[in-house]
Amino acid sequence: MTDTLLHAVRRYADFHADSNGVAATPVPGLTVVRATAPGELQYAISRPLIAVVVQGTKRVLTGRQRFDLRAGESMLITADVPTVSQITSASAGAPYFSLVLDLDHSVIEQLIVELNVALEGQGAPLSIEPTDPELAATALRLMKVLDQPTAVAILQAQLVREMHYWLLAGQHGPAIRSLGVAGSHVQRVSRAVAIIRAEYQRPLRVERLAEAAGMSASSLHQHFRSLTSLSPLQFQKQLRLIEARRMMLSEGTSASDAAYSVGYESVPQFTREYGRMFGAPPAREIRQAKTRAPLTS
Repeated sequence: MTDTLLHAVRRYADFHADSNGVAATPVPGLTVVRATAPGELQYAISRPLIAVVVQGTKRVLTGRQRFDLRAGESMLITADVPTVSQITSASAGAPYFSLVLDLDHSVIEQLIVELNVALEGQGAPLSIEPTDPELAATALRLMKVLDQPTAVAILQAQLVREMHYWLLAGQHGPAIRSLGVAGSHVQRVSRAVAIIRAEYQRPLRVERLAEAAGMSASSLHQHFRSLTSLSPLQFQKQLRLIEARRMMLSEGTSASDAAYSVGYESVPQFTREYGRMFGAPPAREIRQAKTRAPLTS
């Protein structure tokens, strides 16, 4: 990882980061993350993405696996998997910085056809590898145009495509190829995932998900769990709880209002399931949040 990329990421994040340390960019799916102190546990169901760490360290848990992501490494996530993450090394003098890009299935599919690469079986949904120099160089060129509206409008698609190319051509290649296989189980399950994400507040109809995926209900359940480690119902439940937690801690929403907003009909049920997932009932987390100072700038 070059100091030049670190400088570019730092410069952009220092100017654009919000109070949570997240800097949006004009490129869809591209964000920059900064933290000036070790953080608290963050719960998410991550979309397929690549996270390039340029300074600091982060710990990521998925299922029973633990990964420590360091500067100069990239984390690839190829399925919508539940993660618990925590920035473990960051300070005001040496903040944590990462560049995160959502993966585009259509771009990967086009590149696979053009490259005529051999397709491989589904690998682990999360992997960490040293960042390839070519990927870092392309990321640097992308960072350099972010504050130039005309350049971004003309060059962003080309540079994002190039980043996908270097992912396919590099050490992450075997893991990422399954995302570009038209009609694969990965792509079929992703259709069901998209519906749950868009309509997580509504009652879940497995038959509709199965129809969208082009599978039987039993086949969908099997492949859904294989890729995400969750059943469709568990996936929806975690989405609801994660969003409710965000509403309470970031927007000051009450526990009951958050519960109803994400689709729960019973506040006691919401409280029980919230406590099982996060280790504390909603009221306690709200009290603790009010006494904590922000850890990112």
